[in-house]
Amino acid sequence: MRRIRLDRPLDLRSTLATLQRGGGDPTGRRTATGGWWRAMRTPDGSVTIHLERQGDEVVGEAWGSGAAWSLEHLPGLVGEHDDATGLVPVHDVVRDAHRRHPGFRIARTGLVVEALVPAVIEQKVTGQEAFGGYRRLVRTYGEPAPGPGEGLGLTVAPSVQVWRQVPSWAWLQAGVDGARSATIQRALAVAPRLEECVDLDPREAHRRLLAIPGIGVWTAAEVRQRALGDADAVSFGDYHVARNVGWALVGRETDDQGMAELLEPYRGHRFRVTRLLELSGQVRPRRGPRMAPRTHLPRTYLR
Repeated sequence: MRRIRLDRPLDLRSTLATLQRGGGDPTGRRTATGGWWRAMRTPDGSVTIHLERQGDEVVGEAWGSGAAWSLEHLPGLVGEHDDATGLVPVHDVVRDAHRRHPGFRIARTGLVVEALVPAVIEQKVTGQEAFGGYRRLVRTYGEPAPGPGEGLGLTVAPSVQVWRQVPSWAWLQAGVDGARSATIQRALAVAPRLEECVDLDPREAHRRLLAIPGIGVWTAAEVRQRALGDADAVSFGDYHVARNVGWALVGRETDDQGMAELLEPYRGHRFRVTRLLELSGQVRPRRGPRMAPRTHLPRTYLR
C-alpha cells in the first residue's frame, strides 16, 4: 500500500478516464465511490492496482509481481508530476473549463507498449470497432489479473511475446486489418527501444515513435498523452478533435491547420486544453448519423 498526500485537487475520474479503451475495457473499471481498478503489465510483471481518494490522500493498493513497480510509479499515474501552472487561458471557454475542472491532471503510466497497441488498433476506424477489437484480443490472449482483479473480471493485456504470436486470422476476426496488425508487429519488434521513450525528451520520443512505419503523428500523440503524460501532445489527424476545438473556440468547425493556429497560445498545454474542452462538454453538435463500422472485411471477420 502507498499513500500520497495531496497538496492540490485531484479528480481520479477525469484524470484516469483517458486510459480506458471504451466502457467494456477489460483492463480497468471505475468504482461506485469514484475510485479505480486497473490491471497492468509492468516491467516486473502483471499487477492489479486499486486507487481511492481518502480525504486529502490518494491510496493505492497493488497485487501481483508488478506491485512494487506500480506503487513506485503511483505519483505519475495520478498526475503528481503534471504541472498546469503555465496555462494562461486566452479564450473565455478555456478559462471556464480550467476553473470547472481543477482536479483534472494528465496521467503518466510509463508503459509505452500498453498505450501503443490499442492506439494502432484505433487508427482510422470507429470507436465502437476499435474498442470491440481490442477487448476481444485482450480477453483471448491476456491473462486474469492477479489478486482481487480476477474476481472483478479484469484482464491483463498480453505481453510483448504473446502479442507477437497472435495469428493473422485472429487480428482479422477482431476487425484489425493487415496494415494495422503489421504496424503493431513492427513496433513490438523494437519494444525495448520504444519503452525507453519514457526517459527521453518529448521531441525525441516523438521522433522515435514516428520511425516505425505505420505510426504517424496521431498515434504518436495518443501514446505520448498516456505513457509519457505529455500535456502538449495534440491528436492531429483525429476525425473529431479539430472540429470540436474550432467549434468551442471560434464557433465553427476547423481543420488541423486551423486547430494548430487556435492552440498556438497554449503551446506546452495543447492536449490539456483539448481535454478540458471535452470534459466541459464543449463539442460540436452531432446533426448527422454516426460513422458506420466498415463492411469490407469478410462477414466472419466482423463478428
